[in-house]
Amino acid sequence: MAEELKNRNEMDPRWQWRLDHIFATEADYEQAFAKAQQDVERMNAWQGKVKDDPKGAIRLADELALQLDYLSAYALMHKDEDSGDPARQGRAAQFMSLGVKADAAMSFLTPELLALPEDTLRALAAEPDFADYSESLRVLLLQKPHTLPAEQEMLLAQAGDVMNVPHDAFSMFNDVDLPLPQVTNEQGEKMQLTHGNYGPLIRSKDRDVRKEAFQGMMGTFQAFGSTLTALYAGAVKRAAFLAKARHYASARQAAMAPLEIPETVYDNLLLAVEESLPALTEYLHLRQKKLGVDELHLYDLYVPMIQDYDMKLSFPEAFELVCEGLAPLGEEYVAQLRKGYAEGWMDVYENKNKRSGAYSWGCYGVHPFVLLNHTDDLGGAMTLAHELGHSMHTFYSNAAQPYAKSNYSLFVAEVASTCNEVLLMRHLMNKHRDDPKASAFLCNQLLEEFRTTVYRQTMFAAFEKEAHAMYERGEALTKESLSSMYYALNEKYYGGGCCVDQLIASEWMRIPHFYRNFYVYQYATGFSAAVAIATRILAEGEPAVRDYKKFLSAGCSVPPIEALRLAGVDMENPDTVRSALRVFGQTVEDMKAYL
Repeated sequence: MAEELKNRNEMDPRWQWRLDHIFATEADYEQAFAKAQQDVERMNAWQGKVKDDPKGAIRLADELALQLDYLSAYALMHKDEDSGDPARQGRAAQFMSLGVKADAAMSFLTPELLALPEDTLRALAAEPDFADYSESLRVLLLQKPHTLPAEQEMLLAQAGDVMNVPHDAFSMFNDVDLPLPQVTNEQGEKMQLTHGNYGPLIRSKDRDVRKEAFQGMMGTFQAFGSTLTALYAGAVKRAAFLAKARHYASARQAAMAPLEIPETVYDNLLLAVEESLPALTEYLHLRQKKLGVDELHLYDLYVPMIQDYDMKLSFPEAFELVCEGLAPLGEEYVAQLRKGYAEGWMDVYENKNKRSGAYSWGCYGVHPFVLLNHTDDLGGAMTLAHELGHSMHTFYSNAAQPYAKSNYSLFVAEVASTCNEVLLMRHLMNKHRDDPKASAFLCNQLLEEFRTTVYRQTMFAAFEKEAHAMYERGEALTKESLSSMYYALNEKYYGGGCCVDQLIASEWMRIPHFYRNFYVYQYATGFSAAVAIATRILAEGEPAVRDYKKFLSAGCSVPPIEALRLAGVDMENPDTVRSALRVFGQTVEDMKAYL
């Protein structure tokens, strides 16, 4: 039998993050929690008095938000280490309740500030000793039409716990209660299917192994389709309710307008990607031919096309490779990566009840943290590069900006991470350029990055757009309607070169990002921007790196569209996406030549 996952306390602490860098002891956390509770009460006392001292109210709210950042990072990352531990669940739930109370306590601040004359707010933003808040005050004025009276803002904030139920329930089901089956590995042994090992299994050279893993994962979600549909429908209804309450035309507008992203960016992405579907079909035909199968299935999409070549990389080897690949970003950048490796920034390996996937979590005044479920292959190295990109974006932003301007927009959140991936892949392709087999293998990897990040995430964006549109049209969100629509999208994207397995209709049920409405499109736009930035860095060297670090350091001191322009990228121009997709088409042709 394959080895079962270890409990958290059985893991090697060398490869675990150091959350004591946030709070040295549990007692320190409890003391900070008590202080935040007191500051929530202090904030409550400002209600109706903001006009008397708007600076004081804003500064207290900023101080409270920073405290909550520390508390949330500590409590929620502790829970992510072992979501099945009741003590960790309790601490996280306790923090979430405090967060709701804090939101309620601060809910009057925005409407009371907006009740002040606009000239007063502009004068505040111009005062030298209040420069930290100049951008937040500018954005605040943009939100004036969407801000409710103080009583209504407080009511919405108090409903935070209820509003979070769909996301929280899905997370607990997905991370703890999901009854995944046992499957057979390449050695013929039975093993427990998990989120962590699904990736290696679906990339197995043994077609029966990947088919069984695919059927086990999708079939399990399908079995709980009615429950998961109810949860997702709740998330859609929540987004629609909040959009209507705040006088937006749609949930999508409510998600994009506060970031100052035109909705045309979303629609241009869908258009550009759908224009390029023939190139995706050409890639699928090439994949079918190379794999030697009569009919390509969706569970055949992840296995490497070059099956007699592999890159086995332990975590230390993967880290060294990432440092090599990111060398064009300069010695200072790589030195910070090595500091993180040595000083406990990362939680590396999967353990029982650990949160699936990977993420980077920043904490102002403390180094960033990275959660991984590392696999010893190139995919694991690419994930490491990706999450370290997030971390370094946070590192540079926090170093350059005051807290109030440090939190960069969601729209640019995937750019630095994906730029790292592109640089690493270009490094590998150059390193192995005289080896046709290695070059073909790496072309395959780059094509898969495009397929899974641009094509797949754009398909997700199309699903999300239509799901919300269905609700806005008054149509019922049922397991059948959502699954039928998702299946049709798979037919559209993959049907030209692939047999679209019926079980794929349930895949939407396992996508956590759908509970963060209108987020996924940013993976595709971010990838397109990253391709442009990485190309410029490799072509121009230091001037491009200097501009890129201006972008990394910008935080939210400028709108996200403008932040990308600092690095030489214009996302309002649809040709940015088209030029990235031309790289995909050219790589398909390169792959043909290598094969």
